[in-house]
Amino acid sequence: MADQAPGPGAHLLDLIRTTTPPLHPGGRPIVLGAAAATVAARIALRSVGLKRTGRTVGRIGALATLGSAAFFRAPVRVAPADTDVVVAPADGLISLLQDAAPPPELGLEPTPRPRVSIFLSVFDVHVQRFPVSGTVRAVAYRPGKFLSADLDKASDVNERNSVVLDTAHGEVVVTQIAGLIARRIVCDTAAGHAAPLGATYGLIRFGSRVDTYLPVGTEFAVQRGQRAVGGETVLARWERP
Repeated sequence: MADQAPGPGAHLLDLIRTTTPPLHPGGRPIVLGAAAATVAARIALRSVGLKRTGRTVGRIGALATLGSAAFFRAPVRVAPADTDVVVAPADGLISLLQDAAPPPELGLEPTPRPRVSIFLSVFDVHVQRFPVSGTVRAVAYRPGKFLSADLDKASDVNERNSVVLDTAHGEVVVTQIAGLIARRIVCDTAAGHAAPLGATYGLIRFGSRVDTYLPVGTEFAVQRGQRAVGGETVLARWERP
């Protein structure tokens, strides 16, 4: 007997599931908190006779909840089949392509190396992904300021969290940098963990920046001002031996 086609309702639900990106675990408490606060405020206002105000607060709260859910979305991305590449660790605008020394708290050789800086606005997906295939060697957090993440000096003075990755082509560093309104960096990896190309490993809440430091001699495959798609846009290609 042939398989029966799903009904219209089941098909619609399947479409919603496949087109609605899941939430990053780090954002779930905020989204659930916004929803709970909205419901509680509306019930409280209605209980004292302020039904119109309750409806207004409910609408505003619903919009805030939906906005939070959109901000913390973690869409599924498909990394290139060729793992000998460097992909964007985040969605956003490629704001800088320059040589720079890696963060000093890592204790690495201070020789300047190619660095790609990606600026994330509040409208961009804010999860971070491994830009290369390798192994996590070290993770280092450094507190700092909260200047606008699109400023050049944000890489030096803002709060940040750096991950050192060992790859078959050399050492790569990816740094999450807090921005003007970002107050929380989430990093879900540690030394010794595998780093699959394009896999999600962290989150920065609200506007921020992500820097990727590449081995000396690596040439960029992108241009300043280009939009990057985390886990998919190729920033550089390794030279094959």
